[in-house]
Amino acid sequence: MSIQEQLAGIRQKMDEAARRAGRSPETVTLEAATKVQTSERIREAIAAGIRVCGENRVQEFNAHWADGAYEGAEVHFIGHLQKNKVKYLVGKVSLIESVDSPELLGAIAQRACRLGVRQDILLEVNIGREESKSGVLPENLPALAAQAGAMEGIRLRGLMAIPPVAEVPGGNSQYFAEMYQLFIDMREKKYDNEVSIDCLSMGMSDDFEEAIAHGSTLVRIGTALFGKRPPMRVRG
Repeated sequence: MSIQEQLAGIRQKMDEAARRAGRSPETVTLEAATKVQTSERIREAIAAGIRVCGENRVQEFNAHWADGAYEGAEVHFIGHLQKNKVKYLVGKVSLIESVDSPELLGAIAQRACRLGVRQDILLEVNIGREESKSGVLPENLPALAAQAGAMEGIRLRGLMAIPPVAEVPGGNSQYFAEMYQLFIDMREKKYDNEVSIDCLSMGMSDDFEEAIAHGSTLVRIGTALFGKRPPMRVRG
């Protein structure tokens, strides 16, 4: 099926999941995870109705940005981010979803202040406590959130998580429920700078309906929208 046909099916499932949870479908945003996609495929997705793209790699973001591939949509960064690459994103992407350390937070704030902008961020939580994944551990989240809330150049918008791969349908329910509680707890806190805790980014192609049932406001969809990812290009 075409991207437009795939998108229609995904939106229908999202809407139904939201209504089952007693929520308005408008409270959930679909983010197209554009990892390893070409500029042409990104343009096709935007033409079909995608309004948010999520990039995993700074190098790919730079290439697509220079190519004008994102015209008509906002861009989020959703991959692991190194401090030395912050300069390529701040002031360009509307949201950095993968902030997981005081050092990265400080680098983003410093760059934002230098540019005279306020960078929206999410804090990534390693909700499954997996050694192979980045993210702040739940018990360390309050301190990192307080630090983000006190920094100039930063606007804390909420949380992001990539739970463990579920072996069975519904296998991530506990993680989504834990993330929602962390999100609610954060919304009740008071911070020094301008904050707007309104975004809970969780749920991907295999579990976005379950994530919506547990309060997700932003689902990151790649394979279900674009099909199986092409192989990564190997540089010689």
